[in-house]
Amino acid sequence: MKIDIRPAVMGDVYEIKNLINSQAKKGKMLPVSLNQIFENLRNFWVICDNGKVIGCGALKIVWRNLGEIRSLAIRNTKQKMGYGTKLIEMLILEAKKLEIKKIFVLTYAPDFFEKFGFVRIEKTKLPHKIWFDCINCPKFPRCDEVPMIKNL
Repeated sequence: MKIDIRPAVMGDVYEIKNLINSQAKKGKMLPVSLNQIFENLRNFWVICDNGKVIGCGALKIVWRNLGEIRSLAIRNTKQKMGYGTKLIEMLILEAKKLEIKKIFVLTYAPDFFEKFGFVRIEKTKLPHKIWFDCINCPKFPRCDEVPMIKNL
């Protein structure tokens, strides 16, 4: 078994979409379109097992000193094996390299992110997020995701 974490490339787009949307169907995250993935491909990282994409996650720069980890998804058969942890660690490392001071998530799995030092906050603490993405979300303004933040 050879595990590799790398920036996503064009050949990963459909697999990323399938991973995210399979979890979205279970109510674990919001769905994405191909257009959203193409527009944000440079934000995505993938984790591969023997060359096969088994998970993805993205780091989006939202504002000066603020980034967001989003779209963390692991193939159903590979969950609870530490792959999500490896991706989060890589995304945190990438945020530090970019000199981002704080990263946040909107999640349905707050316990998972607490293991990495994220703390729960009020959505009102994320004004830039509200205007950039949330305003276009089908769940706005009744979002049921838990906002969390981590200082780097």
